[in-house]
Amino acid sequence: MLKFGLPLAILLASAAPVMAAPRATPAAKALHESLIVLDTHFDTPANMASPSFDMRVRHQPIDGSQVDYPRMIEGGVDGGFFAIFTPQGPNSVQGNQAARDHALLRAVVIHEMVAKNGDVFQLVTRAEDAENLAKAGKKKFVFISMENGSPVAGDLSLMKTFYDLGVRMMSPVHFANNDLADSATDPKGPTHGGLSPLGRQFVAEANRLGVLLDASHASDATTEQMIELSKAPIILSHSGVRAAYDHPRNAPDELIRKLAAKGGVIQLNALSGYMIDTPPNSERRAALVELDKAYGDPNVLPADRLKAYRDARRAILAKYPVPRATIDDLVKHIVHAAQVAGKDHIGLSGDFDGGGGLDGFDDITDFPMLTQKLLAAGFTKDDLAGFWGGNALRVLKQADEMKGK
Repeated sequence: MLKFGLPLAILLASAAPVMAAPRATPAAKALHESLIVLDTHFDTPANMASPSFDMRVRHQPIDGSQVDYPRMIEGGVDGGFFAIFTPQGPNSVQGNQAARDHALLRAVVIHEMVAKNGDVFQLVTRAEDAENLAKAGKKKFVFISMENGSPVAGDLSLMKTFYDLGVRMMSPVHFANNDLADSATDPKGPTHGGLSPLGRQFVAEANRLGVLLDASHASDATTEQMIELSKAPIILSHSGVRAAYDHPRNAPDELIRKLAAKGGVIQLNALSGYMIDTPPNSERRAALVELDKAYGDPNVLPADRLKAYRDARRAILAKYPVPRATIDDLVKHIVHAAQVAGKDHIGLSGDFDGGGGLDGFDDITDFPMLTQKLLAAGFTKDDLAGFWGGNALRVLKQADEMKGK
């Protein structure tokens, strides 16, 4: 683990060299822009926390970020779920309290961004509000999600606190097991055999509040139990399919079928390490570790030091390049998920600003090209309307309508 608790594969992906991608045809772009387009997992709040980051400015390729307001316009993106991501710390009273405090501050960052840019962004909590904003075309909608339930693991009453702050989607776990559930990627293996007793209460409380449950990063057992226990459909906000690439973060077909049978949705992820083999490189790892020791947390660096850090990081990755999946690999995951779950149960998250990005699919401006690829794969306009937003908004609406039942 390196800074922010992120594994090396994620950090490498987020800083991979960007190659120019082909642009969509005018016809594909026009069709794309006629749809409600959302991404269910933007890690952009981590960038927003930096004083040097402005959502009104088109950043990339200056700093490697992947989401901002100008590119939302260019990519035909109407909005999305902006994640309160909390790295997993110790499973202790102190660890859970630190997670709580981190998440509260990250929620404030999202609210501050919307308040400062209220002419072009609007915080929403209901699917209908997002639909209305998209149709009006004047503002981008901002949903808030919580990635990793450790901020509420010490006290589940905090779920209502975060609900009142606008959070409408929550996942119980991230890269490592916590007090709520087992992760798909904890090297120690399972702790609870899925959900802990507290995790089962987490599911029930989410249902009571009307919060959409997210099983991305959860172990297979955790995911299956969430599907069975939840009264409302659940979502995998940024996951792949294991049949296309065998990785524990990707969902096996039998779970995808169970998810769809309960009305749920899988949002296909665009993180290269979950799509192709990315062999470790000890020299690259050592160079990146030394870089982080020299500069510290890039989110708090002054502008001149931040530029030097990014330049040095790019030089390391140019010297020791990381194999990268392509947009065609992403299409394979999408097509397979459509065959297994049905086109009413799939969607998209690039996992941008959190490690996502592929050759030909580097940021949100490449969304129209994915529309073109899916048209070529046999998707209709109605299929794409569900894929790009309708399916995710449906399960969000169902979670709200079924609250308290």
